[in-house]
Amino acid sequence: MKIDLVREDHHYYGAGTEPVLRTFAAYDYVTVDGSGSPGGPVYTAALEMLYRAAYGAKKAAKAAGRDFVVPKLEGLWWVDSDAPPLSVPREQWQWKLMIRVPEVVTAEMVTGASFERITEGEAIQALHVGPYATEPQTLARMDALMAAEGWAMNGRHHEIYLSDPRRSPGTTTKTILRHPVRRPDRK
Repeated sequence: MKIDLVREDHHYYGAGTEPVLRTFAAYDYVTVDGSGSPGGPVYTAALEMLYRAAYGAKKAAKAAGRDFVVPKLEGLWWVDSDAPPLSVPREQWQWKLMIRVPEVVTAEMVTGASFERITEGEAIQALHVGPYATEPQTLARMDALMAAEGWAMNGRHHEIYLSDPRRSPGTTTKTILRHPVRRPDRK
């Protein structure tokens, strides 16, 4: 029986449209870092590299008797500036494209990309339904919850693409938005 993280881990891959606080443990990922506009040539090449590495790890795990379904594409996004991120030209955006892998995958099974364990800890997350251009509306609700509770950002903006981002984003596109946070009494 194949491991299917998306179906099995509702805590990680499930979200409602209203922002909530959740705590996330350490998870393993196949990753590729880069910079530039989403959909641009560097991004597209990185995406192809990431999927080759993820499917290579799947093949190795299957050969070891532990097949899995390759989960959803994810991304960490940031800018190297103090300016509000959405005011920075997309060509200057930094990203880490990621695909989560089950514990059966080891670093030795991953070629052509990085194998990383990432821990986000506490995070606010919400499901955004609609095109990527309307994400600021969902982010504003997440920011309002952060401000009301006195929390501060504690990591990079995280997106989980429940809908295939290679297709034209429309009114039914689903993306989980996640912001790692810290409470004021913790450093």
